[in-house]
Amino acid sequence: MKNITKSIIALFAVVALSCTVEDVQDRPVIQGIETPELVAPQNDKLYTLVEDNADNVAERFVWSAATYGGDVEIGYKIMIDVKGGDFTKAIELGGTAGATQIEVSVKTLNQAVVELGGVAGVASSFDVKVISSLAGAEKMTSAKPLSILVNSYTGLIAYPFTDWYLIGAAVQGGWDNNADTNHQPMFRITSAANKYSFTGYFGAGNFKLISKKGSWDFQLGRASATAIEVNGNAGEFTIATAGYYKFTFDSTALTYTLVPYTGTTTKIFTTVGIIGSSTAGGWNASTALTKSTFDAHSWTLGVSILNDGEAKFRANNLWDDSWGGKTAFSGGGTGDNIPVAKSKYVIYFNDLDGSYLMIPNQE
Repeated sequence: MKNITKSIIALFAVVALSCTVEDVQDRPVIQGIETPELVAPQNDKLYTLVEDNADNVAERFVWSAATYGGDVEIGYKIMIDVKGGDFTKAIELGGTAGATQIEVSVKTLNQAVVELGGVAGVASSFDVKVISSLAGAEKMTSAKPLSILVNSYTGLIAYPFTDWYLIGAAVQGGWDNNADTNHQPMFRITSAANKYSFTGYFGAGNFKLISKKGSWDFQLGRASATAIEVNGNAGEFTIATAGYYKFTFDSTALTYTLVPYTGTTTKIFTTVGIIGSSTAGGWNASTALTKSTFDAHSWTLGVSILNDGEAKFRANNLWDDSWGGKTAFSGGGTGDNIPVAKSKYVIYFNDLDGSYLMIPNQE
C-alpha cells in the first residue's frame, strides 16, 4: 500500500512539472486528515523552575504524528500561550522536522512564561499546542490544548548600571519628566560604568539629567565650570547657542566637559535598523528604528525581544554604513558584533559616533 501511495505522489510530481501557468490551480494539494495531539506530559503538570538549572531540560514534549495522506516529512512546532488564549500571540518553544518529540530547556520555558506575563514565584496556567506544516498543505493545530502550571523565576539579566536621561528646554522631551516621554539617555562608550557621553543636537536653553524617567528624586547637574553634582535639586547646564555638542561626565570623579561637536552632521540617513542573530530577522533583514524629530542622528526602538546572539546597526538596509561594538548593553565606535543576552530591551542609537544603549529587563 505504501508503495502505491509513493507512486501516486510521484505521478502528482510529474503532472505538476508538466502544468502550464494557466492550469496551476488544477495542481493536486495534499490535505491534512489527522491533527497532531500532545500525549506527554500529563495535563496540569506543575513546573517549578530554578534559575541555577537554566540549561537543564524542563520537559520532553511528545505528540502523535499528523497525517497528510502520504509518506512525507512533516514539520512541527510547539507553541505556548496564556490559559484560554487564541494562540495569535503564542510563543514557540521549539520545532522539529519529522520527529514527534522535543526537549525544552528550563531557560526557554521560563523566558516564554515571562514574556506571556507570568509572575515570578506564582504558579500560573498556560496552554500548549502542536502545529504541523507541510509544503502545499494547510497547517494543522492540536484540537485540544495541553494545560501546564509554571512557577517561573524572574528571568532578569544582570544590569549593574545607572542610566541618565537628558531633561530640559535644550534637549529632546523638554522639562516633562513623564515616564513615557522619549528623553535622550547618555551612552557608556567605554566599559567603565561611571563614564558617560552623548554627541548630538542641543537647543538654546538649560538642561540637567534624571536617573529615572518620571521622578525628580535623583538628579545630576552643573556644580561649576568643570564639576557636576548629584542630589535632589541639581544645578542646570546652559546652552547659549543651538547646535551640535559633545557632553561627557564621570559620575565618580564628578567632572564633565561640554564642547561644540566639530565632526560632520550633514550626512542624514533615511533608515537605521538593528540586525543580527539576536533579532527577529536574523542577519537577513533589519528591524527599523524610529528617527528622532528633534535630532536626525538619534534613533530609538521601543520594547523589543532580542534572543541570545549578536547584533549590529546599519543604515538604509545596506552594509555601506554599519556600526557595532564589543560590549553588551552600551558601547560603540567599532565594527564588532555586539553580544546580546535574551531579554526585552529598549534600544537607543546615535549615528554620529555609532554609540548604542540597549536597556534590558523591560515590561
